[in-house]
Amino acid sequence: MSTQLTTLKDKKGLIRDHVYENLKKNIMELKLEPGRLISEKELVEMLQVSRTPIREALVKLSQDELIETTPQKGSVISLIDMQHAEEARFLRETMESAIVREACVKLSSEQVLHLQNLIALQELCESEENYERLFELDEEFHRSIIVGCGRTRTWGLIQQVTTHYNRIRFLRLATNHDWKIILSQHHGIVRAIKEKNPDAAEQVLRDHLELVVIEKEELKHKYPGYFK
Repeated sequence: MSTQLTTLKDKKGLIRDHVYENLKKNIMELKLEPGRLISEKELVEMLQVSRTPIREALVKLSQDELIETTPQKGSVISLIDMQHAEEARFLRETMESAIVREACVKLSSEQVLHLQNLIALQELCESEENYERLFELDEEFHRSIIVGCGRTRTWGLIQQVTTHYNRIRFLRLATNHDWKIILSQHHGIVRAIKEKNPDAAEQVLRDHLELVVIEKEELKHKYPGYFK
């Protein structure tokens, strides 16, 4: 009996996690756009699951600041908070600037080759205008540098606070297919790491992470309804 109960509990947990990951991906990729009202009934029909995992997933998404729930309106996809995004960018720039300097000493030739391979895949995404995959590869590029320096917990911390920042990054990739500056900066970061030049690596990284600052006003002008 206990084994059966455990199996049922595990199955429910898998369904809840699937619902959560599915909804989070759709919100981050703006398929569920900021400001949109969503109902439990709509999500039940969309995902073909019961209300319980939907409710549990909405609680987690609320904790992630991706959903806002009020008694009057119900659940609404949260608007992008520019102040939160800027705080996340500042935290990421501060941490990654220090880590990329470490990378010039710590990363092996194999790890540098992995970074170069990731850029090659990003260039393929550019030719195919696949912004969803490019975003994933961009994340993997930065993760590989940070984790490669033994800073796994730092990467986890960054992921906890960059929800709004990442939504802006995704919106930029989706609406502006001129990605050459992003790829050029990635090349510059890897080149500096390979040449063991921490000053150059830090400068290129800072320029790279400040792209959002430069382009945020244009995005707000194009999509005023997406932002607080």
